Amino acid sequence: MRYLIASDIHGDLEAATFIVNEFKNGNYDKLVLLGDILYHGPRNDLPKTYAPKQVIALLNPLAKQIIAIKGNCEAYVDQMVLQFKILEDQFIDFPNQTYYLCHGHKLKFTSSDLALPAVIIYGHYHIPSIKVIDDKTYVNVGSIALPKENSPKTYAVLTEDGLSIYTKNREKIYTL
Repeated sequence: MRYLIASDIHGDLEAATFIVNEFKNGNYDKLVLLGDILYHGPRNDLPKTYAPKQVIALLNPLAKQIIAIKGNCEAYVDQMVLQFKILEDQFIDFPNQTYYLCHGHKLKFTSSDLALPAVIIYGHYHIPSIKVIDDKTYVNVGSIALPKENSPKTYAVLTEDGLSIYTKNREKIYTL
């Protein structure tokens, strides 16, 4: 199994095009979108290539292969135009590990996350990282469109062998 994971596209056509091309050319089983797919949000600058209608047109043909998670910028109307369901969160099972997918804006990063599996994959903060807190591994895949705090544009690849975070230049920067 191979999953391509991206977060925080925020309607950026350039970012969406990159991710769709990676997905199509990379022999992936699923494309996981960890929220904030179409809208740029009130706290973010408008992406230079902001074109949510064109992002919709890129993603909808892949509807059967997409696992989409609701972010803090998703709106009711987003589900009306996207042909794939936007989930609150999702558990996925790989042979050696169960992963919890969410946007990240509701995570506590404390023992209150105890009901969750050992590995939590999320976005929201736009900064890639892998942290262990209270025996949980938190993987932030960063943002493919609007990185923050001088971090690069990033995405992740999840396989049966583990998870890696890559820059848009395909440089591996984290491995789990």
